[in-house]
Amino acid sequence: MKIKYLHTMVRVKDLEKSKAFYELLGLVETRRKDSESGRFSLVFMSPPGQEDAAVEMTWNWDGDDGLPSDSRHFGHLAYSVENIYDICQHLMDNGVTINRPPRDGHMAFVRSPDNISVELLQMGDPLEKQEPWASMENTGHW
Repeated sequence: MKIKYLHTMVRVKDLEKSKAFYELLGLVETRRKDSESGRFSLVFMSPPGQEDAAVEMTWNWDGDDGLPSDSRHFGHLAYSVENIYDICQHLMDNGVTINRPPRDGHMAFVRSPDNISVELLQMGDPLEKQEPWASMENTGHW
């Protein structure tokens, strides 16, 4: 039996705000479907050159009151990054809260505007511990 990974789907409340968050992570829009009859949009975003590792954002044009309040039933998305300190600084500079800072030079967690937990992992070996990250406390849930 064959199986192939297709994508991870997350529901979003504000498509443009969510798209901007994933762009801060370095993802780009690779595909979009707008359904006039269904009144929804599907926007697929992937790391450049990795279209087979997509996040599908589903946006219902008329809102989605059925979304859980914290979306924790989902789990998280995970991405490896070239420099965990640089990406965390870039996200902070753009107003994103670092929920679990990369104190160990290896792992951090942030949340999307729709409360989706995103794990960032350092490619290869952990970086040497650095301030302010090494002594930074967790913020909220991750």
